[in-house]
Amino acid sequence: MTTKDLLHETYSAISGNKVRSGLTMLGIVIGVASVVSLVAIGQGTQSTIQASIQSIGSNLVMVTPGAQRSFGQPSAGRGSAQTLTQEDADAYKKASTLALAVAPDITKRYQVSAKGTNTNTSVIGTVSSYTDVRNVAVDNGSFITDQDNASMSKVAVLGPTTVADLFATGTDPIGQTIRINSIDFKIVGVTTSKGGTGFGNQDDRIFVPISTMERFLAGNSYLSTISIEAKDQSSMSALQDEVTSFLLDKHHISNAASADFSVLNQSDIVATASSVTSTFTILLGAVAGISLLVGGIGIMNMMLTTVTERTREIGLRKAIGAKKKDINTQFLLEAVMLTFIGGFIGVLIGYGVSFSVRYFAGIATTVSISSILLAFGVSAFIGIVFGYYPARRASNLNPIEALRYE
Repeated sequence: MTTKDLLHETYSAISGNKVRSGLTMLGIVIGVASVVSLVAIGQGTQSTIQASIQSIGSNLVMVTPGAQRSFGQPSAGRGSAQTLTQEDADAYKKASTLALAVAPDITKRYQVSAKGTNTNTSVIGTVSSYTDVRNVAVDNGSFITDQDNASMSKVAVLGPTTVADLFATGTDPIGQTIRINSIDFKIVGVTTSKGGTGFGNQDDRIFVPISTMERFLAGNSYLSTISIEAKDQSSMSALQDEVTSFLLDKHHISNAASADFSVLNQSDIVATASSVTSTFTILLGAVAGISLLVGGIGIMNMMLTTVTERTREIGLRKAIGAKKKDINTQFLLEAVMLTFIGGFIGVLIGYGVSFSVRYFAGIATTVSISSILLAFGVSAFIGIVFGYYPARRASNLNPIEALRYE
């Protein structure tokens, strides 16, 4: 049989019973659509997490008070312990050969009010270099200056979400007064939006001079974080070792395991997050792949039924000279064609689902060529694997017995 004849026979066999062919393809359609859409959601989530981590700073190393203990033991107040001071940050800034900028901060949550409105938000006492270290841009006005810290000025820089919570739409907040913990602060700037939700929202924050924070709000000089910007990405590990060694020596700690602080490398955080989300994406793809397996079994069942129904036709073909290879190829091509058509429809549906999730739910999705090729490849493979046995069974039928079949 020529290729044209095979394609014609395949089309006739599939279109001859549209309902059964459609139901047979349904498993493949659902499987491929699931693979494409779930992998798209997984990859989109991975990109979003990476972007969020990168947005907190450039070549960033963060030192937090308290130490992470071994698994099963409680941490020593990590992030909230009182083991890092302004003196630590100033001394390291002078001694470091690898740090491009150092920005200590004290972060606490306070109730903030302005003209009858109020909100509960994070107040960050910091220095002028915070904008460079943590990638904070000012959209309107100015940021905290060294003069503000020197004079303990009661000035504040607000994130756009905080502005929206405290002031009516269209109101210029610059020059307005807010009350933080019953103390008046004058607004001197508004930061550019970074995005985010919940307690991790980088737009729902207020920045004040760290000296003012220590004197009037926190009541002490214990730091929440020391953010350090490395000169480049390649020197981040060396900077991490440098700051660890410096603080161990300054705190008179001889054993790194007993350190009363933790040092986090931004690159390590990104790598860990990428590893977790990649595993999550693979898991989603594996779960969706189960439906492809079910779809393949459905195709095999349908093809076995088809072979039984067309036994006399197969006997007639073999009686007039059709070879085993021709019969085998014909039925195998039918199975592959069913999975190919189902795969194509599944890709379209998967893309539509991904777009809908991104548009209506606001969840980032990324449909990659690799996921589409993977879905097509798997569906074609399933067509060959699950179509082989019915095709082989058809080609092995004895023509005389097949012609006698009722």
